[in-house]
Amino acid sequence: MECEQLFSRALGRSSYNSITSASSDEELLDGAGVIMDFHSTEDDNLLDGDASPGSNYTMSNGGGGGGACSSTHLLDLLEEPIPGVGTYDDFHTIDWVREKCKDRERHRKINSKKKESAWEFTKSLYDAWSGWLVVTLTGLASGALAGGIDIAADWMTDLKEGICLSALWFNHEQCCWGSNETTFAQRDDCPQWKSWAELILGQAEGPGSYIMNYFMFTFWALSFAFLAVALVKVFAPYACGSGIPETITLVLAVSSGLSLGKEGPLVHVACCCGNIFSYLFPKYSKNEAKKREVLSAASAAGVSVAFGAPIGGVLFSLEEVSYYFPLKTLWRSFFAALVAAFVLRSINPFGNSRLVLFYVEYHTPWYLFELFPFILLGVFGGLWGAFFIRTNIAWCRRRKSTRFGKYPVLEVMAVAGITALVAFPNPYTRQNTSELIKELFTDCGPLATSQLCQYRSLMNGTGTTATSATPGVYSAMWQLSLALVFKIIMTIFTFGLKVPSGLFIPSMAIGAIAGRIVGIAVEQLAYFHRDWFVFREWCEVGADCITPGLYAMVGAAACLGGVTRMTVSLVVIVFELTGGLEYIVPLMAAVMTSKWVGDAFGREGIYEAHIRLNGYPFLDAKEEFTHTTLAREVMRPRRSDAPLAVLTQDDMTLAEVQALIAQTSFNGFPVIVSKESQRLVGFALRRDITIAIENARRKQEGILLNSRVYFTQHAPVLPADSPRPLKLRSILDMSPFTVTDHTPMEIVVDIFRKLGLRQCLVTHNGIVLGIITKKNILEHLEKLKQHAEPLTPPWHYHKKRYPPSYGPDGKPRPRVHNVQLESSSSSNQNEAESEEEVRLLDPSSH
Repeated sequence: MECEQLFSRALGRSSYNSITSASSDEELLDGAGVIMDFHSTEDDNLLDGDASPGSNYTMSNGGGGGGACSSTHLLDLLEEPIPGVGTYDDFHTIDWVREKCKDRERHRKINSKKKESAWEFTKSLYDAWSGWLVVTLTGLASGALAGGIDIAADWMTDLKEGICLSALWFNHEQCCWGSNETTFAQRDDCPQWKSWAELILGQAEGPGSYIMNYFMFTFWALSFAFLAVALVKVFAPYACGSGIPETITLVLAVSSGLSLGKEGPLVHVACCCGNIFSYLFPKYSKNEAKKREVLSAASAAGVSVAFGAPIGGVLFSLEEVSYYFPLKTLWRSFFAALVAAFVLRSINPFGNSRLVLFYVEYHTPWYLFELFPFILLGVFGGLWGAFFIRTNIAWCRRRKSTRFGKYPVLEVMAVAGITALVAFPNPYTRQNTSELIKELFTDCGPLATSQLCQYRSLMNGTGTTATSATPGVYSAMWQLSLALVFKIIMTIFTFGLKVPSGLFIPSMAIGAIAGRIVGIAVEQLAYFHRDWFVFREWCEVGADCITPGLYAMVGAAACLGGVTRMTVSLVVIVFELTGGLEYIVPLMAAVMTSKWVGDAFGREGIYEAHIRLNGYPFLDAKEEFTHTTLAREVMRPRRSDAPLAVLTQDDMTLAEVQALIAQTSFNGFPVIVSKESQRLVGFALRRDITIAIENARRKQEGILLNSRVYFTQHAPVLPADSPRPLKLRSILDMSPFTVTDHTPMEIVVDIFRKLGLRQCLVTHNGIVLGIITKKNILEHLEKLKQHAEPLTPPWHYHKKRYPPSYGPDGKPRPRVHNVQLESSSSSNQNEAESEEEVRLLDPSSH
């Protein structure tokens, strides 16, 4: 039957070639993957030739049937899926369009077979539920790892100050839980916990004890930092895949006392878990776009366990992480965050039967006047964010461009040593950053023992208390001011070190310190000046009107928003983190203010700035393209570049293809009809071509360097003594995304962002002129930023790019290759440019 179909198509070829037309060669029809030209040209024999009899693979227009049948079977050996084709190298951008097409084809195949048997129906159910299974496993693993990291980090942080003799695996707080010799005022002072001075010198007080504790604090900090950077240097290539080395180095880095947090790396650990479990399901292991959906859900689970904020984790994944976020990914992200939070709550790493460490309860409502200091904290957060981004990026750029960056171990050791030496004398920098934030958020009550809560309490007639600060509070404010300067400086130099480092906790600590200072100042202002009109209406005499802990919470959100430029997800994370749902309006006001102030100095957040610094091909959807450029001005090759590297559909040998691959570094090549026609046929990726050639040489005999390589449905006409041709049609993308040379770049940028393209071909009347890749767009955007030009009015844009059909004299304007040109003397340069672009692939023009 197949032979008869081939024979009948070959017989119909004679009548097919007899069709002629007066139209140009623009009238092309792509029928069933075969390019057909209704105008009789020399390309006809190359486009639709059929197999002729014999085993010499010679093609003719009308041969016998049997030979054609056997020849076709031999030539179609590569029609089966080639192992490795369609995969990506490490650090390469994926093609979202191709991956989505592959997934739709896989889904159609499963649905078409599920009614054939019970086994096929079971396979379809497994495929449908595999998404929920993989996010469930990811949530379970993320919650378990986060609980273990929290417990280990707390124990190793306290190890710098002492050790529990009764149980070595207890931290300071757990060691004193079962002691009967502790008092409420000194709840962490128990005989079971020994400082290093007590163990080594046998005394707890005195200059010698202080120096010994100072030395041991620095020693452990340097030891943890060295182990962390050493593990990263040795296992860095594997840390991205397994997550196990990063889990260990994260605990060590946090315990060393460096100004960093574990919350950001916890998102990466959760994504590592999602990446591992996705390999258990073919639906995700063989499709990179589907795997990205799992990683989106995993990032939501990471934020859920990092902050105890499941809903905030889902919004974080939607707002900051995900490039593509369909509705089903939203549901699965929510479910993964739920599972992860449930596991973390079961482990109870903080010992307070809550998901979060910073849970607070404020008993005083906020008043309208307080929006003013809240907005001031938002301004501070925006200024801090802009300052941090610029200084940190400048330092990281200097690290990359100087010899200092070649010694990451020494850099980490130096920063860790300076941090330990400066942090120990100040109790607010010596303690764990998470504990510091918890203390700053806490509202002062009768049971509070912090130095920040040393107030003079005076009972008034109504039973409420009037409070004034003691010298202990003012001393604590000076220590907090020094801690603020220390945190600002060290965070700038710490973020970007070769250890797992998060920015959430350091930024929140800086904002919490500033907020607590402002809160105490407003509190004392209200106490001593209650007769002012701003306090007289709502603050009664002798009542506590101001909650300094609320100011710390608002300041933490403002500073984190200034650094990351998050808005909705940040507000949700903070009120989930603290339980302060009724204070959502102050949080929103401060976060929006910090974003506005930060955007005034630059719209990039810290993550986007580091992505640009590292040269990752990422198109930020938040940026707007406002320049009036065209696709032909961005495409490659340029006027001074070499001609575009292309493949022809059936007249290149294997040696020529391999030479083209060896001489260039492009990721793909347009396939054209011929050097004369230059009509676009499709696009072939470099990796797929290499894999297909290696697979053919391994499985087929007779593939030589002078073998003809063709991308058509049928082999070309070859002499009888020619070696076996190599068919690569199965790796050809027959529908590459194309735009014309006059397409505005704002449209091209939107296409790349919304479709996730890797490259886009630029054509003119079907002739390939060049190619635009994502990196070309990023280079163009960067050049426009450096050389900002005033915006051209839209009427000038259309007049310049699209001249009218008739000139001022009433005569039609001349055309070159159907490109309309201006005939005035001022347009000679545009005319020459248009001619060169159209003839870009013409060998005679070079």
